[in-house]
Amino acid sequence: MKQRRRTLLGLALLGATSQLLLRAAPAAGGDSVLDAELAAIAADPACQLASLSVLAIRHGKLRYEQQFGQRRAGTGAGSGLPANVHTLYRIASISKMMTTLGLMMLVEQAKLALDADAGNYLGFALRNPHFPERAITLRHLLTHTSSLRDEAGYSWPCDTALSTILVPGAARYGKGQMWAEMGTNSAGAGPGDYFTYCNLNWGVIGTIMERVTGERFDRLMKRLLLTPMGLHGGYNPSELTNADLANVATLYRKRAVDTEVWDAAGAWIAQADDYSERAPRPPAGIASYVAGTNATPFSPTGGLRISAHDMGQVMLMLMNEGVHQGRRLLKPATIAAMFTPQWTHDGSGGKDGNGDTHHGLFNCWALGNQQFPDRAGMQLVEGGGFCAAGHLGEAYGLRSLFVFDAAARNGMVVLVGGTSADPETRRGAYSPLARFEERTLTALYRRTIQSKGQSKGEGQIG
Repeated sequence: MKQRRRTLLGLALLGATSQLLLRAAPAAGGDSVLDAELAAIAADPACQLASLSVLAIRHGKLRYEQQFGQRRAGTGAGSGLPANVHTLYRIASISKMMTTLGLMMLVEQAKLALDADAGNYLGFALRNPHFPERAITLRHLLTHTSSLRDEAGYSWPCDTALSTILVPGAARYGKGQMWAEMGTNSAGAGPGDYFTYCNLNWGVIGTIMERVTGERFDRLMKRLLLTPMGLHGGYNPSELTNADLANVATLYRKRAVDTEVWDAAGAWIAQADDYSERAPRPPAGIASYVAGTNATPFSPTGGLRISAHDMGQVMLMLMNEGVHQGRRLLKPATIAAMFTPQWTHDGSGGKDGNGDTHHGLFNCWALGNQQFPDRAGMQLVEGGGFCAAGHLGEAYGLRSLFVFDAAARNGMVVLVGGTSADPETRRGAYSPLARFEERTLTALYRRTIQSKGQSKGEGQIG
């Protein structure tokens, strides 16, 4: 989830008053009470939010969407650019779920099989050297049970083939820290044995997708998912349209870049996607890149830029069993398979049992998505009542949530463009989420999904 290796896109010491940062855009839902409640959450001096973009769906129709704060902070009163309904955010690990949608399309096309040896697609043996007799499959990669680990990194330049990193004895293999070793806990478990959240899984998945199609990952995902759905954004910011690029949210913290020193009373400091002075550059070496060798520069694991509005389109497509505006993108059986639980924690917490829950955050996993059982200690809303699937994200100050109940056709999207305090010091009251995430989800749930009223504009998400 949290990006441990950061390629920072800019540094700016930007100040703005809380009133400027928390100015709301016009409400699509027309719910002034909810507007005020969310604005208060975003303005909370204990943990102020640089920007906030939210969306709620009730019974398969748009119920509410709203934005607060600035997609780009300014240096004086009246300056800065407010977030709006189409502001794009780098959504971090929710990108994994979007990548999985593209992969499942290739499975439907019989280009990939979930239980085949992944090395057969890569063109080199993908084997944990401590368990050489056991094949690693796409199902293992999608459920974080592959035995890959992030300790050696999970992103490399275009000219670095994954084979030189993953194959024992290869040029960049080093000490083999990308593989779990023999053992009885999180440090050692073979393919299929143990859950450990691992970003590298998705670098391998993206490379496999390139290998079987011959297309560069960022453009492949445009063809498979974004363009057919009419969505703005992409995994490669250097190829965004000028209009979309101007509407990308800069991600902020009130702390120095790449340090843990926070100053809640200080200025917002840009952490990523700061294009105020120069446009994003293409990944180095992209002109000579060979598709199918290393998709990590396009970050299948966390690099999608997209708006909460367009994430709502994806959520509706999933609720409608793969249909978007009358066009089928995925079969109902494929959607059902993708969201069927594959791994469930069998311990009491921490790193015991069959997986590392990351302090109780991960309890159940399907193919490229997390399941959120509605039980004590992992309730998404105060008092419970919302059992969901989806994904969470965290990187460069951003926090993101995509959670929905397919059966009831209810769901919520939350994108936070940065915080003034360390979220780890603002833990939730009844879940492993941050307190501001709990409060935002609960406000949305109570006033939109539980509410029997219909806001002006309900159902209009196009």
